[in-house]
Order: sequence, then C-alpha cells, then structure tokens
Amino acid sequence: MKKIAVLVSGGGTNLQAILDAQASGIIKSGKVCCVISSSPNAFALERAKNAGVPGECVRRKDYESVQAFDEALLNTLEKYNADIIVLAGFLCILGESIIRAYPNKIINVHPSLIPSFCGDGFYGLMVHEKALEYGVKVTGATVHFVNEITDGGAIILQKAVNILPEDDAESLQKRVMKEAEHIILPQAVELLCADKIKVDGRKVEIIA
Repeated sequence: MKKIAVLVSGGGTNLQAILDAQASGIIKSGKVCCVISSSPNAFALERAKNAGVPGECVRRKDYESVQAFDEALLNTLEKYNADIIVLAGFLCILGESIIRAYPNKIINVHPSLIPSFCGDGFYGLMVHEKALEYGVKVTGATVHFVNEITDGGAIILQKAVNILPEDDAESLQKRVMKEAEHIILPQAVELLCADKIKVDGRKVEIIA
C-alpha cells in the first residue's frame, strides 16, 4: 500500500476526488497519508481534516530562499514517508531537489490537453480563458509526470471535453473538473500506486 502525499493551494476539489476514489475502491493500492498546503486558509485542509488525514502548511513566504522552502517541503514529505506525490492545484513550482528525490513518483493534473495552453503562467481560470479566446472546440485535462519543465513531464492520461457555445471560463472550468480532472486523476493515482506505469523518456506504457 503506497503512501500518497497530496499537495494543494486552494479549495481541494481534486483532493476530494482522490479521497472519494479511495473510499469507493477506485484507489485501492495506495492511501493518502498527508495533505500539504501552501496556504493556511486553503479549504483543502478542512477536507483533509474531515477525512481524518493529517494536514500541514508549508508557505513559501516563511522561507528566505527557494532552497529553504524545498528543504522544508522535502522534510515534511519524509516525515510521512510519502511514496507518491500528487499535485492537485498546488501553485508552487517544485525544485530540482524534490524532483530528484521522487523520480517518476510525482504527478500533476493540468486543465487542458497538453501541449495546448500549458507552461509557465498557465494555471487556474486563465487556461480556460485562453482556450475560449483561441476558439478551440475541444479542451480537457491531462495527468502527467512532473519534471523540471512546467507541464513538461511525460503524459499519463488525457480526457477530452467539448466546449459549448454558451461556455464562459467559469462554466468551462467546472465542467473540465467534473468530466475530466476528477475522473483521470484518481485513475492515474491508482495506476502509479499499483506500479502499472512504465516510463521510457517521454513514452508512457500502461501495464494491463
């Protein structure tokens, strides 16, 4: 049973999807061991508390350097003996020391079909605003491994979502969460915990 650390910054809807998937048996090869937030006011910490999961806050502004922040984050992960790290709306960029400590063990969910609308500065509502501005007819979500490049790691799962004529950024964001993120993130977590993902550079093979 792998120990899963979920890193959050806000409301924690993807965290809730993971907790629900754990309760329903979709995630059966791992268990959330801790929730780490970059903000003390994140509602995700309340979700963790309600689920009986330990919650921690590690704030970037409490540390004088990126290296000190990364060290504090790494120490917290090691405190709970985390095997897998899931970025579920975590707005801080992980440093190389953390990525090196967890090779092919850190995953992120991004609210677009990578390589579209991703990279530095593309997060939250902005992703959906750009998709609407560009006029694409289909968007979606991607779960990928985390490396030193923002949204640049190998892709594990993707799910498409049609854009409707009446969509605005807020309605599109909610639908992408419901129809894509909350489905493929728990699936990817279970695959990773069950050692069913084989990685060779940018090529990912799902083992049956």
